[in-house]
Amino acid sequence: MADSDAAPAFSAYAALSASEYLEAFGLDFEQFQPGQIFRHRPGVSLSAQENTAECLDTQNAAQVHYDAHYAAATEFGQRLGVSTLTLQKTLGMAWKTFARKDRIVEFPNISMTAPVFDGATLYAESRIRAVEDADDHCGLVTVETRALSEKGAPLAILTYRLRVFRAGRHPLYGRPEFAQPAKEARFAAYRQDEGGALVEQTGLYFDDFAVGDCFHHRPAKSVGPAEALEHARRSLDWNPRFNDPGYSRDCFTDPSAPLTEAYTISAVTAATTRTLGRVVANLEWRDLMLHRLAHSGESISCRTTVREKIDSASRPDQGILRVASAATGADGDPLMSYERVLLVYRRGHGPYKAAGY
Repeated sequence: MADSDAAPAFSAYAALSASEYLEAFGLDFEQFQPGQIFRHRPGVSLSAQENTAECLDTQNAAQVHYDAHYAAATEFGQRLGVSTLTLQKTLGMAWKTFARKDRIVEFPNISMTAPVFDGATLYAESRIRAVEDADDHCGLVTVETRALSEKGAPLAILTYRLRVFRAGRHPLYGRPEFAQPAKEARFAAYRQDEGGALVEQTGLYFDDFAVGDCFHHRPAKSVGPAEALEHARRSLDWNPRFNDPGYSRDCFTDPSAPLTEAYTISAVTAATTRTLGRVVANLEWRDLMLHRLAHSGESISCRTTVREKIDSASRPDQGILRVASAATGADGDPLMSYERVLLVYRRGHGPYKAAGY
């Protein structure tokens, strides 16, 4: 699919003009059919700290998850991953394909088929079991999603039913700007593997970019007050403006403690990775302008325009892009802008095949 010149069956972008595109995720209810198999990418590796935090945050009293001395005396011989964390990650990995859902209405079965331990890497794969009408806005899709290890061993099986919006009915993707899917092969949301499964794609290859292309990155990013404070503290930026909401409000009339400048740069740059997902490395930021501080709770949107494409003299499997990105805040006012120089994999290169992507 993605490697041919044919128009993709499912596009990851809406066309706003001949050179302007809007990231668009998920399938409408009418696009799901029984028997379809979706391989969700990327996967996710679970850390020991994440496992402990999940237990303590939810007040989980099963000490096998976070007491290593206790866990060593059990039949597992080590700390056991929290089953509800596996559940969360498995559903989360499937978000792109099911981005147009209303909600999950039922789990007929959740089976944990093998233990998950600290450091495990999870992947997810979904099979559509049934589709049925619900109402004028949504249909019901029955899905079986499996959590798999990096070697393909099943770890969990979730069977659930979800309401998915019909075409044109989703409160976001039903808007007029999403009405025209981008039909070029480079914009395929999936590639089809040898067995016919649809493997989710993230990002364009160097060959797929054209000078002048403009990509609007969605969904927008919103940083909550707790997240803003956490990142300020963890980065050692203990300036009271970023750590004391009362001080920030009284002395600077900020509605809450704002994001640090560095975390704003991080959040905006991360928003570009759904289109720039095949970047090997960031080589340089240029002319970075911070027009104001970003406030917690506001929606931050970003767009990126391709300024220049350069062949790499030393890396034949990669090319160099110069791109300009601009972010806006809640009211569409300028928040930040910069240029970046990036190394990007060419089509047919990179670790994707070896990693099952």
